[in-house]
Amino acid sequence: MAKAVKIYTTGGPEVLKYEDHDPGHPGPGEALIRQDAVGLNFIDIYHRTGLYPLTGFPAIPGLEGAGVVEEIGEGVTEVRAGDRIAYAGLPLGAYAQVRLIPSHRLVRLPDKITMQQAAGMMLKGMTARYLLHGCYPLKAGDTILIHAAAGGVGSIVCQWANHIGATVIGTVGSEEKAQTVQALGCHHPILYNKQNFVDEVRRITGGGGVDVVYDSVGEATFMQSMDCIRPMGTMVSFGQSSGAVSPINTGLLAAKGSLFLTRPSLMTYTEKRDALVDHAEDLFSVVEGGQVRINVNRTYPLADVVKAHMDLEGRKTQGSTVLLP
Repeated sequence: MAKAVKIYTTGGPEVLKYEDHDPGHPGPGEALIRQDAVGLNFIDIYHRTGLYPLTGFPAIPGLEGAGVVEEIGEGVTEVRAGDRIAYAGLPLGAYAQVRLIPSHRLVRLPDKITMQQAAGMMLKGMTARYLLHGCYPLKAGDTILIHAAAGGVGSIVCQWANHIGATVIGTVGSEEKAQTVQALGCHHPILYNKQNFVDEVRRITGGGGVDVVYDSVGEATFMQSMDCIRPMGTMVSFGQSSGAVSPINTGLLAAKGSLFLTRPSLMTYTEKRDALVDHAEDLFSVVEGGQVRINVNRTYPLADVVKAHMDLEGRKTQGSTVLLP
């Protein structure tokens, strides 16, 4: 019988249970896929801990994967049995060897992109796409600040923004990560535990500030991030790895320079089928063209998911990490 990782209650990594799982056969509008690789993302921790509430238990976490379609249900037109596919987003259920998923959430995978690359890039890469083209229409000559620049999303944003022609400033936690992101197109890495990133941004921009901040850290960086933005610039808060951002008085946005603030999610930006396909195709284009390199820096057997979560929370991973069913 196939295996999957299930949780019966929220909590630490120990609540992840590797168990037998029979997904059954696809119903109307569904596809049965056998997965070659599953993406590991910080949002999985939010679901496991209950920060992002689940609808019921037992639940199978995971929002990203790649594999082959084994069977399709009635009315499915998006894919056929035998197709190489990838996906990212709701519904949950990626932490499995075999799973059912609505077929309209699947995209066909180009031959040049491996399963591991796909599982390591779909959620992060499509997030980078809406950050750079949706939340703020980045253009050549703009300057950005990306927090956690060596992380999964950050490493893609550095490359993609550099390709667009923007100046990239990124925060990192070590000299090693600084070297890594420089090689990915981050022009000005900032060691946040040794340097005040607000002062550094002001120095780099000559006091003018950046056009947009992309902040997935949350509470620890949010208020200072707004001090890095030029008047009428944009603050994109798209994660909270350090904790949720405290409520703010919207008058603060005026006081900081008539700033724009958004709290986006991939699920909204790719909710419609045509938007999902657009995001995926733009991502495939820059990866196939070599402008964005997807390096899977670490893999774990799906059975070792507890250790994988511990390492992710302990910031022992860089770039993309993949679970192998």
